[in-house]
Amino acid sequence: MEGVSEINEDLLIDFRDVTFRRGGRNLVGPVSWQVELDERWVIIGPNGAGKTTLIRMASAEEVPSSGEAYLMAERIGRTDMRDLRSMIGVSSAALASRIPVDEKVADLVISAGYAVLGRWREDYEELDFDQAIEVLERVGAYHLADRTWGTLSEGERKRVLIARALMINPELLILDEPSAGMDLGGREDLVGYLGDLAMDADAPAIVMITHHVEEIPDGFTHAMLLDEGEVVAQGLIDTVLTSENLTRTFHQPIQVDRIGQRYFARRIRRGGSHRR
Repeated sequence: MEGVSEINEDLLIDFRDVTFRRGGRNLVGPVSWQVELDERWVIIGPNGAGKTTLIRMASAEEVPSSGEAYLMAERIGRTDMRDLRSMIGVSSAALASRIPVDEKVADLVISAGYAVLGRWREDYEELDFDQAIEVLERVGAYHLADRTWGTLSEGERKRVLIARALMINPELLILDEPSAGMDLGGREDLVGYLGDLAMDADAPAIVMITHHVEEIPDGFTHAMLLDEGEVVAQGLIDTVLTSENLTRTFHQPIQVDRIGQRYFARRIRRGGSHRR
């Protein structure tokens, strides 16, 4: 039928010329972006680039100002956003800031299935506890089950948030700066786990925001570079994470090197050569 867009049911994210405006200012877009089930994406850009806004649309938290945005083949703004959120696991600093300090870790993970924060009068079933323990084991946080949120280190909190995101068996896992605030050892430990998760064929599709290429785990397949709300480059990770592209994104001469399966970036003196 004329005027009706064709929907690709194989895409978890299908953004078509999507923009997001607030206060008369264009924060994102236009962006066209597609994510399939077996893909692992990293989104990189400077502060204020629009990364979090883009991710909020991808997690069914915001409705685009224009364009067409589909999640799990359902158009954002024309379907119940709560149904979409039930299929998307999210780990973010915004979520972490809302968690009561006395919340027990096991309850925090279990409550994801009930779309609440802070246990009140919910009655959880034995199956819920079993699943919570299973996901805590998967992220190496089983020993934290009886601890409270306020007693956890930054690294422990990040693992627990990922466990909560996985509790709902999501089709799409969104990680907003999962390594932020962690020391070197904690970061490398978490990056190693995320690499294992990315390589797991049964894991959901993953979209991760980071500021640093050093935080990209092994197994990530695609990348998007954002600057001032616009896409600088997107596609297969090896073709996107180049010195030229990062130099354009961060507005200073950047050299990117790959050692094994990891990326490393540094600023070079102007006039120096850029290597791919």
